[in-house]
Amino acid sequence: MPEPLHTLLPRLRAICGEDGVITDTARRRTYESDGITYHAALPGVVVLPTSTAQVAAVLGLCAEHGVPFVPRGAGTGLSAGALPHTEGVLVVTSRMRSILEIDIANERAVVQPGVANLDITRAAAPHGYYYAPDPSSQQVCSVGGNIAENSGGAHCLKYGFTVNHVLGLEVVTPAGEVVRLGGKAADAPGYDLLGAFIGSEGTLGVATEITVRLMRAPQKVRTLLAAFETMDAGGAAVSAIIAAGVLPAAVEMMDALSIEAAEAAVACGYPSGAGAVLIVELDGPAADVDAQFEEVAALCRAEGAFEIRTASDAAERARIWKGRKSAFAAVGRISPAYIVQDGVVPRTALPEVLRRIAELSAESGIRVANVFHAGDGNLHPLVLFDDAEPGAPERAAEVSGAILDLCIEHGGSITGEHGVGVDKACHMPEMFTPADLETMDLFRGAFDPAGIANPEKLLPTPRLCGERPGVRKGVHPLVERGAAEQF
Repeated sequence: MPEPLHTLLPRLRAICGEDGVITDTARRRTYESDGITYHAALPGVVVLPTSTAQVAAVLGLCAEHGVPFVPRGAGTGLSAGALPHTEGVLVVTSRMRSILEIDIANERAVVQPGVANLDITRAAAPHGYYYAPDPSSQQVCSVGGNIAENSGGAHCLKYGFTVNHVLGLEVVTPAGEVVRLGGKAADAPGYDLLGAFIGSEGTLGVATEITVRLMRAPQKVRTLLAAFETMDAGGAAVSAIIAAGVLPAAVEMMDALSIEAAEAAVACGYPSGAGAVLIVELDGPAADVDAQFEEVAALCRAEGAFEIRTASDAAERARIWKGRKSAFAAVGRISPAYIVQDGVVPRTALPEVLRRIAELSAESGIRVANVFHAGDGNLHPLVLFDDAEPGAPERAAEVSGAILDLCIEHGGSITGEHGVGVDKACHMPEMFTPADLETMDLFRGAFDPAGIANPEKLLPTPRLCGERPGVRKGVHPLVERGAAEQF
């Protein structure tokens, strides 16, 4: 352990308690990566605070000694945003998991950052309410992590991302100060610092108390699964649904390879021979849902759906969603290793981008499974490879990066809901000018002038410039050429 951290240990233990500070190497290794495991680093020390006061004291201590810190929720992130710093403090919020208030009269909930996303809905459900953002990992991902990454989910098409549902935050700044942004009211005067904090990936501080909007549970929910022979036919059905003026709660698509993976993992029983399946969910007043449901089914048939299944109850609805919800983990059944990528394009660009992804796959020999939020153009290509095969990890990383290039080329973005983290920081200059990036850095510096809050994430640093994200072994090519130093 680096000497500066040794110096801090007694004070960290005084703040978080003996069992709230982890120094043992084996236990620290538990936290060496988030959900994207090919980026890994052993944290200098791990702390498990239980209150805002403890978080403030830890961050104040870090500021006093110039020690970097990295916030971490449940560790389900997919852009290495919670990658630890080897000489820093990893601040894990998993012990801050209390639901502080369910305020039905104002349709609000107040929670600590370690609360699992789905637990808010579970707490509000007896009152007829729910929390709308629903990442696929909602059973385990934390609300604090959702805020850091501005997470989305299947129902973002109709209800928006985390930023649309958070009204107030208690935040500990990198200096260790406790401040409040927003509150239970719908809007606050002045600059939108709340909006800036959401999606800042832990670079502006740590959220310690979160006020979210609750929504009344819809009167009716109906779900259908439509099977098509090709992705193009499924895509045409999506366009037809939107063009008809129907706004589903969710429109999800899976290709043949992701269906194969889901079938191997959870036996979801999707129609055999499908080149694509579409899951469409409608919610709202019963009369509206029933009328639009028939219209959606007719549009799918018109675009070539050879089988349509409808869920008649909650159990059948869960079965339809089971394959989709398990898809990310399911590819582990058909591939030794894989990269989960996240990019977004305008919906109309989906057919062309998917064709180009298929060409990239064929040219590289790297399989790519596609499972994505078709309604809002949010792609989640799963780049499959064998990490024991020489050169395969590098080719997979190249394909993964090329997919992001495609998204930018077609007017999209390098992230739809997973954030930038370490994994995609080097793609930021492809989207933004140097002046744009400098402005972002100035804003970040206003919160964190010492640069200790989740360093080397979100914005490219000189050490990362020119380096493509992904799997790399041995001496870096730029170092080998004498063009850069690696610290």
